[in-house]
Amino acid sequence: MKHAAARFATCLALLPAGLAVVSSAAHAESYVVVHPANPLKALTQKEAVDLFMGKTRHFPNGDFALAFDLPRDSPARAAFYQALTGQGVAQVNSYWARLMFTGQTLPPQPVPDEAAMAELVRRNPSAIGYLSREPGDRGLRIVLVLKDGH
Repeated sequence: MKHAAARFATCLALLPAGLAVVSSAAHAESYVVVHPANPLKALTQKEAVDLFMGKTRHFPNGDFALAFDLPRDSPARAAFYQALTGQGVAQVNSYWARLMFTGQTLPPQPVPDEAAMAELVRRNPSAIGYLSREPGDRGLRIVLVLKDGH
């Protein structure tokens, strides 16, 4: 009985640490990135919505923007659009299906993964993309950080 009580006490003591890990995972961030030569220094959330939801193909200064996206089944993509628009991935996919069906616009160019997205943005001053982790190199500049739906 003493051992069971000790194990229970140990589990209770570890519970806050476990909740902190779950909590930090729930507070994911998405980093909107551009090439360092891009004159854009910062982007508002509305400007990012306009770029990634096909409402514009230009940065706020008028330069052409080439937006990239992760695969439809990517958890990072789901987190990004939830944080950016407040919509789930099913709603975003439905939005794009309607726009493509009517021929209004095309979605951002899909890339296979975040490594490919980072590499494309590193090579193209007109590119814009997003990552689920803060980039650790100077080949990318963060212009917006989105935190759990805000």
